[in-house]
Amino acid sequence: MLEEQPNEEEQLKKVSGLYKDWFLDYASYVILDRAIPSVFDGLKPVQRRIMHSMRELEDGRYNKVANIVGNTMKYHPHGDASITDAMVQIGQKELLIDTQGNWGNIFTGDSAAAARYIEARLTPFALEVVFNPKTTDWTKSYDGRNNEPIDLPVKFPLLLTQGVEGIGVGLSTKILPHNFNELINASVAYLKGKKFELYPDFLTAGFVDVSEYNDGQRGGKIRARAKIAQQDKHSLVITELPFSRTTGDLIDTILKANEKGKIKIKKIEDNTSDKVEILIHLHNDVSPDKTIDALYAFTDCQVTISPNACVIVGDKPSFLSVSEILKMNTDHTVSLLQKELEIELHELQESWHFSSLERIFIENRIYHDIEEVKSWEQVIITIDEGLKPHTKHLLRAVTEEDIVKLTEIRIKRISRFDLDKFKENILSLEGKIEQVKHNLANLITFAIDYYTNIQKKYGKDKERRTEIRIFDTIDATKVAVANEKFFVNREEGFIGTSLKKDEYLFDCSDIDDIITFQKDGTMKVVKVETKTFIGKNIEHVGIFKKNDKRTVYNMIYREGRDGAYYMKRFSVTGVTRNNEYKLASDTKGSEMLYFSANPNGEAETVTILLKPNARIRKNKIEINFSELAIKGRDSKGNLVTKYAIKKIELKEEGISTLAPRKIWFDETIRRLNAEGRGQLLGSFKGDDKILTITPKGEAKLISFDLSNRFDDEYIILEKWKPEQAITCIYFDGEKNIYFIKRFLLENSPNIQNFMPSEHPKSFVEFVGTTDGCVAEIVFAKDKNGKIKETENINIDEYIAVKGMKAMGNQFVKDKIKSINIEIPEIIEEEIEEPETNFHKSSENIDEEGEIGSLFDDSISE
Repeated sequence: MLEEQPNEEEQLKKVSGLYKDWFLDYASYVILDRAIPSVFDGLKPVQRRIMHSMRELEDGRYNKVANIVGNTMKYHPHGDASITDAMVQIGQKELLIDTQGNWGNIFTGDSAAAARYIEARLTPFALEVVFNPKTTDWTKSYDGRNNEPIDLPVKFPLLLTQGVEGIGVGLSTKILPHNFNELINASVAYLKGKKFELYPDFLTAGFVDVSEYNDGQRGGKIRARAKIAQQDKHSLVITELPFSRTTGDLIDTILKANEKGKIKIKKIEDNTSDKVEILIHLHNDVSPDKTIDALYAFTDCQVTISPNACVIVGDKPSFLSVSEILKMNTDHTVSLLQKELEIELHELQESWHFSSLERIFIENRIYHDIEEVKSWEQVIITIDEGLKPHTKHLLRAVTEEDIVKLTEIRIKRISRFDLDKFKENILSLEGKIEQVKHNLANLITFAIDYYTNIQKKYGKDKERRTEIRIFDTIDATKVAVANEKFFVNREEGFIGTSLKKDEYLFDCSDIDDIITFQKDGTMKVVKVETKTFIGKNIEHVGIFKKNDKRTVYNMIYREGRDGAYYMKRFSVTGVTRNNEYKLASDTKGSEMLYFSANPNGEAETVTILLKPNARIRKNKIEINFSELAIKGRDSKGNLVTKYAIKKIELKEEGISTLAPRKIWFDETIRRLNAEGRGQLLGSFKGDDKILTITPKGEAKLISFDLSNRFDDEYIILEKWKPEQAITCIYFDGEKNIYFIKRFLLENSPNIQNFMPSEHPKSFVEFVGTTDGCVAEIVFAKDKNGKIKETENINIDEYIAVKGMKAMGNQFVKDKIKSINIEIPEIIEEEIEEPETNFHKSSENIDEEGEIGSLFDDSISE
């Protein structure tokens, strides 16, 4: 017999709805129960369960982490590994967990020892701030056997202190850690109605640029840098790390950059233990300053981090700013403090109420009334009746529970009842009640005092570690090491790094741009490649620098096959890569007869020989390019001659026609610039130097290259004047005497130490580079208590200029209280700007044989 087949409709089930529900359930579970922290206690569920478990086990002694993990598994059903990892992360933040043993290293990234070998307990801060069972809301654990907190009653912006990172389904969170004391100050400022600003602070220290932090919201970013210093002429040392990077991460990226030729180092050493120390050894021909910039440009010594403050608020993920989170945390803290005060007030009032009942019960001997009563109900009624005449002053009505507690008083306590002690106790309770009521009435003031007390107790060793700076923008092409050799094949029209059998031009970086000029006046800018076709008859190839106004090109060309000859000077500041630009003329047959590239605007003199022509008397012309104005690259230029040119020869090398370059020092980023930011150091040209002097008495002459770094502390940073004597007043710690000396520095790039005494108590009192200074000497009391009159000394007249190594003259013999230096007003140097417009003509022979001006008409397109 055949079995009956079911309907086709009964076999088919739509699962699209199931998938939708299952995915939403899964996404909600991951977001709410795994990845995203609560805004109120700042903890993810696993972290909250760890803290609750540690509080259960807390007895003042260390517990094995393995035991804590095992206890936490009552609440967290996801295995011991995730609990251990989360606990180690909390412990490494040095705030909530007091650790013992090897908990790993945040600098090197080394992992912690096994859970059975390390121990932990709660810190006093955690015990005071994080827990309070009376104000905690509870829920059942995953198996229903235990209670766990929904949120811990944290009275502190813990989320912003520790920071957090998590990835959920469809969203993620990244909140950066902030400074303990700055958060407290911000909370206090908010409670006082004042404005506040918050910026990240990291345990790994380093530098941070928060100019685009955007209050920690989505779309903002910070840049974090390692602290790199020059240890000596041939080595650098990294002593602080950028956030989210370890020494291993940095070393890996440095080695990769070295392999790719972006930087050039000899070797690298990692000496990190409890402090970061990465030594980078350089080759003798490598600039330390340039290498520092290259490390920031090509390695993880500088990283960009994008915050994304996503938190759980009321069982829903919300994107907030750091300021909004702090305000919510502060308001939550105030509400928790209010709850605690209300609970304390209730407990104090209940204690006062029962103490008063106890006095009535004992003083009026109501306990005698129940001696003959046989039933429990009658006992309650009898005591209640006995209390009624005396309970009018009580805070509330007497309940049966109160009466039951009275019956539990022991005879020993009744017999030893002391009225004086009772009155003291009542007065104490009433004083506490009044204080609590006062605190409730002045809740904001109480909250401010609470924050201040927390800061006094726990904020002493929590100063800001990460220095806030505004970073300069590093041009990668300027700091990249020239790791490629560049060649040209002029006949076939190719350039590139692979043409090793052809003409070598220069060394360059693989990220440089190359500018080319051809005989027909075509200019083109291309990237560095192994082989690139430019076109035949290549005239010039060089490295192109964007916005370079100091490189000037001098050019003489013919318009068309039989046209007139023109000359022009121009700079190239910006182009579109791979586009061809006609610098001579669009006329067919145009040709460039003379071309020179001048990195500092040099202007040479050339001799032009004309072809023999019966209509001209002289066939020789001299052209001085310094007499020609620098214009745009599209200008047609000035007419040279209408007659055919036979040859152009270089007569004399030129000098720069550009004005001295004004240089400023920006104290904020401690770098030089030519954009007018910071203090003007002066106008520089050629071999001019910058003088730096440190408090240790070390002078150094540095070039005015804008890539130089000035990270040390200087008492003098100015333009060096070789003929200007330097004055130094210093205290010799060995002889206990002040000395004065005047000297000139040598023109040397080496550090010049002019401090003769190496005694640890020696110090520099004054260093000056101005003539006419007057020293006011204020004397201290002598042995007899007398004070010598103040003395004024003209330093220039007091001592002559001597050698730098000289000890100098003893300044004064008497004991000095202070030395005040009066420095005359410095007259700023006036710089004459060179003329940029054409002001002188060259000569040409016209058709009539007369001498005419070549430069009467300057033609530009």
